[in-house]
Amino acid sequence: MHDQQGYYLEDLEEGMEESFAKTVTEADIVLFSGISGDTNPVHINEEAALKSVFEGRIAHGMLTASFISAVLGTKLPGPGAIYLSQSLRFKAPVRIGDTVTAKVRVKDVVTSKKRVILETTCQVSGKNVLEGEATVMVSSRED
Repeated sequence: MHDQQGYYLEDLEEGMEESFAKTVTEADIVLFSGISGDTNPVHINEEAALKSVFEGRIAHGMLTASFISAVLGTKLPGPGAIYLSQSLRFKAPVRIGDTVTAKVRVKDVVTSKKRVILETTCQVSGKNVLEGEATVMVSSRED
């Protein structure tokens, strides 16, 4: 892998894994609310969030999911990979102070289409809070 180019299609094989960990802060949630426009009180208003099913503030699901993008764009497959699709299943809330570990594992390499299918998860304390699958396009050495 290089600074400007991650793994080439020919370098990828089933079972390869990478991860990225980030502790979610108050600032992350406030900034994500501003960037995304999602000002749902469950994310930014403790008083309102206490009355919700979560009994307190939670991080945006898409903030958590964005940590998968960090892995795909910087580690596996890395720079040059083009995100084509992502399925997401939210399993549990993420709260301020939680350390989220996004994990990506190569599930299949479709050489004929220059596509890689990846299993994607986010965990807090070893428990899946998000599960899904991503498809990315990856360059071949011959491109």
